[in-house]
Amino acid sequence: MDTTNAATMSWQQFFTDANLRALIDSALANNQELNIMLQEITIAQSEVRARKGEYLPFVDFGAAAGVEKVGEFTRNGAVEHNLEIDHDTKFPEPLPDFMLGARASWELDIWKKLRNAKQAAVMRYLGTLEGKNFMVTNLVAEIANAYYELMALDNQLEILRNNIAIQQDALGIVRLEKQAAKVTELAVRRFEAEVLKNRSNQFDIQQRIVEMENRINFLVGRYPQPVARNSQAFSSLIPDTIYAGLPSQLLTQRPDIRQAELELTAAKLDVRSARANFYPSLRLTAGIGLNAFDASRLMETPASLLYNVAGDLVAPLINRNAIKATYVSANARQLQAVYDYERVVLNAYVEVVNQLSNIQNLRTSYDLRAQQVDALSSSITISTNLFRSARADYMEVLLTQRDALESRFELVETRKQQLNAMVKVYQALGGGWR
Repeated sequence: MDTTNAATMSWQQFFTDANLRALIDSALANNQELNIMLQEITIAQSEVRARKGEYLPFVDFGAAAGVEKVGEFTRNGAVEHNLEIDHDTKFPEPLPDFMLGARASWELDIWKKLRNAKQAAVMRYLGTLEGKNFMVTNLVAEIANAYYELMALDNQLEILRNNIAIQQDALGIVRLEKQAAKVTELAVRRFEAEVLKNRSNQFDIQQRIVEMENRINFLVGRYPQPVARNSQAFSSLIPDTIYAGLPSQLLTQRPDIRQAELELTAAKLDVRSARANFYPSLRLTAGIGLNAFDASRLMETPASLLYNVAGDLVAPLINRNAIKATYVSANARQLQAVYDYERVVLNAYVEVVNQLSNIQNLRTSYDLRAQQVDALSSSITISTNLFRSARADYMEVLLTQRDALESRFELVETRKQQLNAMVKVYQALGGGWR
């Protein structure tokens, strides 16, 4: 099987129109939604840093000062009073307290609870990168489709204007025929109505052009302005051959599949981390500092020196409902991630198959519509000549012109659909984000 895959091409190579490439390049720098997504990546990166810090030792340094007056008939007060009587020791009253020291605590990650949580955050950070790539793919495709839509509208407007000119000529002929009493006023009015209808349709297309231009401007991240394009080349834009490659290549090319895979890995790590909450946790704490009731004696060591070391081994015993709920939720989210991964893969494969079939069918449809346009274009001249020689009535001329206009519109629409299908296959294969 052919392993060539169009998705490996960069969008600069895939799209040859210079104006379209300029629009895409500007959108990748200025599109607001994409810039919001970039901030999501920064947030996810900060979450990784926070999770990493949780399984490293915490060290705090601080200073404290206070004053205390205890009652004489309390335990501390009685002790101080006895010391004053027995040893002639005088405690300041109220009693100041000055301290300067450092404290450290460290939870030993025996069951890899904290490391799994950190690794899950890493997977989600990588997932946001793939999410950004998926957004770039969609943005590139949306701009390309809108650009081709705009070119199609320009061509339809030009076809309509040319058709109006033909109908104006036909209207002049009908008026002359009426003066010669060969047709009635009804024929004149019908042709006038057809001209007025098409002139009205011009403004509908012009409005759609304005809206499509502004849609592109919005995607590019700029205020309304004309969009540069060469619509005369639209009819000659023949979609290139698209190489789909192997179905398995979707797993490595499509960012949404890779993102779903990373989310699935993160969900598995969350389950492991939640399971570790049932096991004992070991925390070491230590402190060292200087403590005295007189600030001038604070630096007199070892008399003012204090330190402590402790270790706590704690395991949940009774009322573990919160831990159980967290574990059950983590398992449910893992199943959700599995189903989401399957859905994304299936959707990707269906999209590729549909669009490849669409390209083939549109190619055949375009060839047939082109033949239809040629036949109807010739019939306009034939019907007009027959009308002049009184061998055809005015309705045949009118209907022939209407059919020819519709066929030209449909030909332009089919060409646009071909170009859109080319873009959609490129998008479905996972192209556009490189």
